[in-house]
Amino acid sequence: MTKPVVSHTMNMQYRVCIVTGGASGIGRAISRRLAAHSAKVVVADVTTEVIEGGTPTVELIRSEGYEAEFVLTDVSSMASAEALVAHTVDRHGRVDVIINNACIRHARPLLELDEDNWQRVLDVNLSGVFRCTHAALRQMLRQTPIQEVRGRIVNLSSQHGMIAAPQDLAYGVSKAGVDYFTRQVATDYASQGIVCNAVAPGKIQTGAGGRAVDPVVLDRARRRTPWPRLGHPDDVARAVHFLASDDASFITGATLMVDGGWMAA
Repeated sequence: MTKPVVSHTMNMQYRVCIVTGGASGIGRAISRRLAAHSAKVVVADVTTEVIEGGTPTVELIRSEGYEAEFVLTDVSSMASAEALVAHTVDRHGRVDVIINNACIRHARPLLELDEDNWQRVLDVNLSGVFRCTHAALRQMLRQTPIQEVRGRIVNLSSQHGMIAAPQDLAYGVSKAGVDYFTRQVATDYASQGIVCNAVAPGKIQTGAGGRAVDPVVLDRARRRTPWPRLGHPDDVARAVHFLASDDASFITGATLMVDGGWMAA
């Protein structure tokens, strides 16, 4: 695994960033990129285990010479979300950015999806965004603005919140809800210096197994994606980094597609 390339723009020095679901995949790439640009990164997850394998994210970031810590967090619990924010404030004094990335999947069409799994996907993917944003936003509103902004929220939605995710009802519905949530929070709190945006990945190859490498899924993704490759986690991390930085000025309530042109085709 290569070390993130550090650019001279979008410096995140002194910024405190929480990344939920930061142990693996896209969240891992986001955590590493922000840390490489001098952010103080709090990796929040239910485990330190890396789904795709490798050194735990915080250990890897520290070995690269940057700053990060792990906080055990279950986004399906309001108490856990509040404890995450409280710990971050106790440790660093503020929360500048929260990236709501934690999510799960249980790919089923409607008649094969039982209520417990439907509720579980919504509880993590959508209500988890509600809980973590609720806790972080209360803190952000108490903070002194930096470059007009008291706090930034970046939510991970998906192209499959906009078009059908074949036989994956709960995931698509949860991501559609994330997009609406993003627009609503952005408009409700813009006057108080809160920025809220979303990043919507297309097909991203994280190194995870299962459905992610199903030949049928991959074939459909390749046929639908105009760019001559599928996405990598760092493609998404770069977009999140932009929206988390001061370079993203006068942008709020937006969803940035990172899909290789899938939705344009």
